[in-house]
Amino acid sequence: MLDETHSTAAVALPDFARRRTFAIISHPDAGKTTLTEKLLLASGAIRMAGHVKARGERRRTRSDWMEIEQQRGISVTSSVMTFERDGIVFNLLDTPGHSDFSEDTYRTLSAVDAAVMVIDAAKGIESQTRKLFEVCRLRDIPIFTFVNKVDRESLDPIALMDEVSSTLALDLTPLTWPIGMGVDFRGLIDIANKRALLATERGGPLVREVPFETPEDLIDLEGVEERIINEAVESLTLALGVLPPFELASFREGHLSPVYFGSALKEAGVAELLFGLGDVGPSPLPRSARGRTVEPAEDLVSGFVFKVQANMDPNHRDRVAFVRLCSGRFKRGMKLFNPREKRQMAIANPIFFFAQERETVDEAVAGDIIGIPNHGMLRVGDTLSEGETIRFEGLPDFAPEILRRVLLSDPMKAKQLQKALQDMAEEGVVQVIKPVSDPAPIVGVVGTLQLDVLSARLEKEYGVPIRYEAVSFVTARWIVGERTEVERFMEANRSSTARDRDEAPVYLARSQWVLDRAIEEWPKLKFVAVKERG
Repeated sequence: MLDETHSTAAVALPDFARRRTFAIISHPDAGKTTLTEKLLLASGAIRMAGHVKARGERRRTRSDWMEIEQQRGISVTSSVMTFERDGIVFNLLDTPGHSDFSEDTYRTLSAVDAAVMVIDAAKGIESQTRKLFEVCRLRDIPIFTFVNKVDRESLDPIALMDEVSSTLALDLTPLTWPIGMGVDFRGLIDIANKRALLATERGGPLVREVPFETPEDLIDLEGVEERIINEAVESLTLALGVLPPFELASFREGHLSPVYFGSALKEAGVAELLFGLGDVGPSPLPRSARGRTVEPAEDLVSGFVFKVQANMDPNHRDRVAFVRLCSGRFKRGMKLFNPREKRQMAIANPIFFFAQERETVDEAVAGDIIGIPNHGMLRVGDTLSEGETIRFEGLPDFAPEILRRVLLSDPMKAKQLQKALQDMAEEGVVQVIKPVSDPAPIVGVVGTLQLDVLSARLEKEYGVPIRYEAVSFVTARWIVGERTEVERFMEANRSSTARDRDEAPVYLARSQWVLDRAIEEWPKLKFVAVKERG
């Protein structure tokens, strides 16, 4: 049960302590985007799923704003939405669920303090959920678990809890519990607030509340078949008897996850999840930088770019850097230092996001996500700071697993292609590699769907149709070592070497055997699969 001493609604807190910055992670089709919209609905930020309540008018705000996302019904880029409820400011980052876009998700997880893991009640833990959970574990990110679609045919709740706990080696404690599953779904038991939530009519919203002291008080619950309520009470009693109680410290350390059962589509359990996020979700956490740890309560402003998005508004050819603020109070118009560019940057028109909607912000604090419109000055991994040179850690590039040569349909558009690929690389959509011995660029991606997104965006946003050609290389590695040794290697392997967008040397291996041989024959060099940004 949630500890009432940790409730934040009525307590005076510093502004940054009222921030809750979290991501939603899941396997594709688990209901992540639906949950995102219903959280916005539960907060009062929108009147109905898909519409904003702002400035007295209804505006379209689907979190999947890119055309290819709407066509395919998937999220392929991270969206940011800021909203407020009960004095708590939520910064929600809706991440791509598809594994082909795991790099974007990884970078997004570097900017949050907590995550909501969405699990399909019929499927349990799936492959992409497991991968994303492991990323959260590496970062010690506290995790809320939302078991979705309990109104459909589902696994037994005890079996689900056991699978999640054993698969992820994670302690669980239920905070809501289903009354029936699938066609038998009748409502939820809100364990934290000792009430049953029921519909007044079959399939309707859970607006009827029945208080209780112990779960056994719900036996013979009016309006619910005896078999269904008895099974729910019996399974809940068993779960409470064997599972640990909620403990804030264990949750904040990433060892224990509170579990909410529900149906995002029917808005069941969503309000309870939102309350939990505000009540026990962590406020902004300290951030590791090279040489020291940055605390959110520090006076001087600092933050890092975890995402860059071009053409969110195609009419204006805009380019926006998403910045996670880590300390200080940011004010519109202030100047911040970018160590990579070695220059001050005046932030004249910072913005808050609501999917593709935006509004200018005058002030922001640690935990907030602000957008900075710019024309190529900011990249993913860049740090912005006030009065001190800071470099935050934990934003890596990964060696691509799929390589393709990019060919133009119209040779007259070579300059447009160069600009478009530069923008896409800075966003993190693809990696662009320039072979030493070939003028045609090579793009590197994690999954083939990224190639579809790249070609669709280049044609729609830049008017540059492209086609791909297979290459004889199977993997890429950055070459690290003394400059003379690196140059000697590249001269000896001209047909298999390249430069990335930062001019860092890259080895293009034709097979794993060839890569292993290079590693053996050049012991003074390292061929690395992960490179730190910034």
